[in-house]
Amino acid sequence: MILVLGMAAALWGIGAVMKAPVRLRLWMIAALWAGVVLGHLALPDGHPLREATGGAPQGWLALGIIAALVIAYRAALARLRRRVAPVVVAGPPQGAFRPAELDRYARHILLREIGGPGQRRMKDARVLVVGAGGLGSPALMYLAAAGVGTIGVVDGDVVEGSNLQRQIIHADARIGMPKVFSAELAMKALNPFITVECYNRRLDEGVARDLIGSFDLILDGTDNFDTRYLVNRICADLGKPLIAGAITQWEGQLSLWHPAEGGPCYECVFPTRPAPGLVPTCAEAGVAAPLPGVIGSMMAMEAVKHLTGAGEPLRGRLMIHDALYAETRVIGVKRRADCPACAAVQTSAAPSP
Repeated sequence: MILVLGMAAALWGIGAVMKAPVRLRLWMIAALWAGVVLGHLALPDGHPLREATGGAPQGWLALGIIAALVIAYRAALARLRRRVAPVVVAGPPQGAFRPAELDRYARHILLREIGGPGQRRMKDARVLVVGAGGLGSPALMYLAAAGVGTIGVVDGDVVEGSNLQRQIIHADARIGMPKVFSAELAMKALNPFITVECYNRRLDEGVARDLIGSFDLILDGTDNFDTRYLVNRICADLGKPLIAGAITQWEGQLSLWHPAEGGPCYECVFPTRPAPGLVPTCAEAGVAAPLPGVIGSMMAMEAVKHLTGAGEPLRGRLMIHDALYAETRVIGVKRRADCPACAAVQTSAAPSP
């Protein structure tokens, strides 16, 4: 037994000199232990090698069980500490959670897929929502409630009475107010611990690239194709993930467009803009009041998943929801090799199936 322990100490020392990771050194010692146990089980009684290593496997098996229990205990303890300790992230620190924030986000922190590290990633994230209308309203409210640290909102419209049937972030008392400032009031009233950046203007070629480039994740809830294609092309070019939703009458759709991670972009799936009048706006065709709440909330859910790494995102998949018949289906979508928006984008993952 002394011989084996000496070999284990030698392996550890050699690994330390070579600056091998601790985990690799532990695996080397575990391999040595496994070889000794297998030798005891395979060799006959009285064999010189068995005699030199203790004579029987029971002692080695007991030692292995004790070591496994100690390693499992230390791993579980380290995992618990990571869940409650602040996460050190690159970039300027934004400060630890206040006690009121810990209480506010307790239900997130309890979720295994989010926990403390995931909540911290949301606190440090910058998310831009394009449009503070039907889809933007619930998305903005839930991003604020979830604790996304910095939320940008860009919209050039003012609140109108006809908006209030579905745009729940606004209020009757704020009719005539720019939507971005009305949204800011509602979000800050819900969560005073977030930062809201308001851009009271249309998103156009002149500012889109710089604005989108300053955020980590983009949500597009606009109702015109010019803006949709503009946002998609810039996000694809900059490698920014884009969560985009669309609604009309009783139907809505949603996906995460992220060609930098192997998925398609919006233009891969919808390469041609519909002819004028073919896809009417909500003002022209109408829309059921809760529908933008359903799709907008799902956009916020996809944002939470993307920021925390929880679950399976809608990258490479398009979700279609029919509220009239309470049916939801998800279809696979692929990149197009000749897509003008993302053909030149380098991916860090295999293309979606």
